[in-house]
Amino acid sequence: MSHAYMGAALRAAAPPERVFALLTDWPRHREWMVLTNAWSAGEDRVEAFTGIGPFGFLDTMTITRWEPPRLVRVRHTGRLVRGEGVFRVEPCPGGSRVVWAERLDLPFGPLGRALWPLARPVAGALARLSLRRLARLAATPPAP
Repeated sequence: MSHAYMGAALRAAAPPERVFALLTDWPRHREWMVLTNAWSAGEDRVEAFTGIGPFGFLDTMTITRWEPPRLVRVRHTGRLVRGEGVFRVEPCPGGSRVVWAERLDLPFGPLGRALWPLARPVAGALARLSLRRLARLAATPPAP
């Protein structure tokens, strides 16, 4: 089994509690995570559809570690996406540092391994874009 690693990090001008609350408000993922809608699928399960219209994939996850407001770890259990993912939120001067890391099992055998060097920069860019959108959202004061 070959693994693929992907990660992104940035600073957000918001306290860790606010950032973590947005990260784990699954229906709000569509506001910041590129092309993704997520929802709770039970006490310790999350599902997310990434794509446009009917074109995309379902990512099923089990929450394996929950430490608000610092950490949420998931195990991806879907047909296409399998592996582990983590969001860490650390306090830092002026707000928070957010780290998103994934260790994924590459699908499609040798083809997946051959294509990962092309897909990795795109996946990383989308993760960084998503985190920038999260940081903007977290820095926006909540409506009264």
